[in-house]
Amino acid sequence: MGGALAVGGPLDEAGPSPGPGADRSAPGIPPTPIPSPPPSPTPRPVEFTLLAAGDLLTHSPVVASAGGTDDPDFTPLLAGLDAWVQGADLALCHLEVPVAPKGTAPSGYPLFGAPPGLVRDLQEQGWDGCSTASNHSVDRGYDGVTATIRRLAAAGMGFAGTARSADQQDEPQRYVLTREGREITVAHLAATYGLNGLPMPPDAPWAVDLIDADRLVQQARAAREDGADVVVVSLHAGVEYTEELTEQQEEVVRRLARSREVDLVIGHHAHIPQRIDRLGKGPDGAGMWVAYGLGNLLSNQSADCCDVRTSNGVLLSATFAQDAPGDPVRMTDVSWTPTTVDIGGGHDVLALPDALEDPAATTLSGAELAARQERVRDAVGDAAPEREEPPETTGPPPQVLPRDR
Repeated sequence: MGGALAVGGPLDEAGPSPGPGADRSAPGIPPTPIPSPPPSPTPRPVEFTLLAAGDLLTHSPVVASAGGTDDPDFTPLLAGLDAWVQGADLALCHLEVPVAPKGTAPSGYPLFGAPPGLVRDLQEQGWDGCSTASNHSVDRGYDGVTATIRRLAAAGMGFAGTARSADQQDEPQRYVLTREGREITVAHLAATYGLNGLPMPPDAPWAVDLIDADRLVQQARAAREDGADVVVVSLHAGVEYTEELTEQQEEVVRRLARSREVDLVIGHHAHIPQRIDRLGKGPDGAGMWVAYGLGNLLSNQSADCCDVRTSNGVLLSATFAQDAPGDPVRMTDVSWTPTTVDIGGGHDVLALPDALEDPAATTLSGAELAARQERVRDAVGDAAPEREEPPETTGPPPQVLPRDR
């Protein structure tokens, strides 16, 4: 018979193997190192560029150059700006004229009605939205207001300054840009000084936003409280064919700057370029930029009818940046590019830096192109530098949020 295992033998001396929960700090058992968590990646700064342009006016000769009133194609007229529009992260035009209501013919000055295909062609070029408040907003009545909104919405474009309801009027147009997993929201507001003496549609007092500095400040503040990182205001104001600013332009812009709610003001109506400037205050006291007038993007105006400077426009490029998630989004750079319309070439819209490189591609002489460039330089001033190359996109296109939420 076998005897019992003696107490104190070798197995006892070594002891059992430690289990999963055993104390490895005991003598003779080395501790298991606990791996350190990987360091959190340093957030990368993000930025995007907003592009804005001058007045879009579909005078009858412009429509004729696009092929007439049946189904005009504005693509060839606008093609000279393709690289500039498509290189921007957010592109905002100013549709000064309403779209002709369904069942009616397009019309030119003095009561405009743009061919519906204009909106299609703007969207295809890369414009994300337009300001629509102007002195011509009700040229075709309330039907023109709603036709314009329907066309823009159907094209997936935003609109600011006109509305189909009181609730819609209270909503800014929002654009959401996604960069590095972050969502940055831009709110766009717009208003006009008047309606050329035409009445506001009596059953639709919300149809067009008229300039009211206090209301614009309230709307900008509400947009910030609702999550907007950037607030842009378009103002249709001033006196046509003059670089001199009106009291209304200066006072409203000062009021917006003092509110510290608005990042950028974009001006229209004079049909000629006006100065670009930076005012004090603005968000975080960092200042607020304003382009008082961006001239004409597309029109039939020239020295033959109006003023030699009406052949010109301005592309405004504004760069915004955010250092890290939760940080404010602030404007870090502003620049501008002169444009012109080659009426003799079929109302071709040209970026002057491009045209000056190849004057033979236009009906304008090199001397005339240079003269037009100098006129823009004189009007804009030296607060911001001139840009000679198109911007480059920094991410996917913006999401255009519906106005009726």
